[in-house]
Amino acid sequence: MTSPPGIAHLLGRLGLVAARIHRLVAERRRDDPDPDDPFRGLYVSPADAERLATVPARTTTPGEPDVAAQTQALEALADQAVSDGAELRLRRLAHEFRLTPMDVEFLLVALLPDVEARYERLYGYLNDDVSRRRATIGLALELCGIPASAIAGRARFTGTAPLVGGGLLLVEQPDLPYLSRSLRVPDRVAAYLLGDDVADARLAGVAWPVDADGGDLASRQDDLTDRLGTALRAGVRLSYLREHPGADADDLATAALVRAGRSVLRLDLEALAGDPAPTDLLAVAVREARLRGAGLLAGPVQALDPVTRPEHARLLRRVADQPVPVLLTGTVEWDPHWSRQAPLLVTADPLDEQDRARLWRTASGMRPGARPPGWLDGLDPARELAPYLLGPDQVRRAAQAAEQLAVFVGAERVDAGHLRAGVRGQNAGGLARLARRIEPGVGWSDLVLPDPVRDQLRELALRVRYRDRVLGRWRMRPGGGRGRGVLALFAGDSGTGKTMSAEVVAADLGLDLYVVDLSTVVDKYVGQTEKNLERIFTEAAGVNGLLLFDEADAIFGKRSEVKDAHDRYANMESAYLLQRMESFDGVAVLTTNLRANLDEAFTRRLDLIVDFAMPDVAQRRALWDRCLGTELPRADDLDLDFCARNFELAGGSIRACVVTAAYLAAQADRPVGMADLIGAVQREYRKLGRLLLESEFGTHQPRGEPARVH
Repeated sequence: MTSPPGIAHLLGRLGLVAARIHRLVAERRRDDPDPDDPFRGLYVSPADAERLATVPARTTTPGEPDVAAQTQALEALADQAVSDGAELRLRRLAHEFRLTPMDVEFLLVALLPDVEARYERLYGYLNDDVSRRRATIGLALELCGIPASAIAGRARFTGTAPLVGGGLLLVEQPDLPYLSRSLRVPDRVAAYLLGDDVADARLAGVAWPVDADGGDLASRQDDLTDRLGTALRAGVRLSYLREHPGADADDLATAALVRAGRSVLRLDLEALAGDPAPTDLLAVAVREARLRGAGLLAGPVQALDPVTRPEHARLLRRVADQPVPVLLTGTVEWDPHWSRQAPLLVTADPLDEQDRARLWRTASGMRPGARPPGWLDGLDPARELAPYLLGPDQVRRAAQAAEQLAVFVGAERVDAGHLRAGVRGQNAGGLARLARRIEPGVGWSDLVLPDPVRDQLRELALRVRYRDRVLGRWRMRPGGGRGRGVLALFAGDSGTGKTMSAEVVAADLGLDLYVVDLSTVVDKYVGQTEKNLERIFTEAAGVNGLLLFDEADAIFGKRSEVKDAHDRYANMESAYLLQRMESFDGVAVLTTNLRANLDEAFTRRLDLIVDFAMPDVAQRRALWDRCLGTELPRADDLDLDFCARNFELAGGSIRACVVTAAYLAAQADRPVGMADLIGAVQREYRKLGRLLLESEFGTHQPRGEPARVH
């Protein structure tokens, strides 16, 4: 069977090395008084010592001119193969690692026993030691016709030379004299030269090749990808791609490397830093990248802590200072101290709804105009994905999760509910430890609010749904570092529906609701409240959810005149919150019972302020009926019109009354009657600290004597 051109070229070059070995063995046998001694190499006789002392140093290898001519002829054939499009790995390796012809000869000498086992014994014979079955530095120099004292030859085996420094050749047994040290080609390098493309096993979980054609990024990013690819082709060695929420610098870097004519090796900096010997593992990863002609895509930078951990700083500098294109990715600002050379700084902007829809169709095998099985007719991925900040990887995983969920529930097609569940499944879990997560279970039909308030709530959902188009594509975002977030304030008395409205908006957008527990935020120690809030905002950046700050005036209150240290620190806290909320890229709703307590500078930065008033009679009637629901049994004497007309209660209080009445009815094992509602209202009045007025209860007097007001 004919070998591929690359293998044939390698075997041909190894054959020329073998010819040198045969000539040298023949010469040794001519000079050896007892060449067939079975104990040769195990001892040195007096005759051997005398012979070794009188043999002059050799400067050339017998037959060298013939070998040189054969090498030239073989390389001429290789030139023709390359021109015909063949891949010659030995040549590519020599080019990538900048090997000299002498380096290539040394590499082949060390490689030969890994390809043909019989040369192990011949090396043992030439080393005059049957236990030493690999070439030594001295033998390699001798086979290549280089004097053992020649600095030019000896220098090729130092740690900074291309062979050893690049990880292509290992010089072992450093305790032996220099010329007696063994040479070994690492298994991965030998496998590569023989046509194996499996990455080094030591890189499992730390670095892996990325299969990509550079075509996944949306057309909006093509210009940036082309410019970055051109810079890489021009020789830019270090780049830092900073990504905003909803972006994916990895995809951008991958596409740029592909367009620059390189493959991609992904390096996980967090896994690398956690390895007991990260520097050695990095060297293996860089060698793998060079073998593949790949660029090194390393990230995320924020997984390291170069400020407080010097070993992380040293590792980051080492990663940045490599002989291959290195593209670092992360969400943090670049610090010039992280590398000795200035990187090319690139910003990866978030994908918009069209980008996400395109990636969703690609991930699901869907093409425009086609409706393959597994998709609901009329489903618009662009509209459904508009409220979310998703990077390419998140879109692909969400598409897979949605299809799996559809299969699990036995659905024939994927619908919007599956899509939203797939997206929610990509939310990071860190925010759930800092805020209470609520999966919305209510809709617009559950709200009992005046039409103007409902219109404002729908406007809030509209702003979230179209912010990519307005703030991104149409460039309507103001300056000053303002993010793409949508901020709203819900103001009104307790129980008027603020939290429920936030849940309805979240449900309409397909988002989870995260209610921030102020007990985990406010701290008596100076500066700790800001740190707690920063943790929340940082975690929220990785979550597609609606962030609800209940009773927000506790932390977003007015700044006051500085009279003591407490006032100064309180004002610093408020100023920090103003800046942080303004740069927030997510969706946040703040609720307050006392709108006047909020700082005016903060309210100016809000997108919407929705005022929730106490419900009127008609709304209270609807609330009583809605809270009683359809499952709770009702007695015939219920008079909801009376309850709505006589009891001025907010929706939250009405719901509390209905729940209390349900418990009273359950205890008596009967439907809920008017007496149960009146008793529940009595308890709610006492809980609220309100007087029980006889005029409010009319003919439905509660048990016990109400307060009489004349």
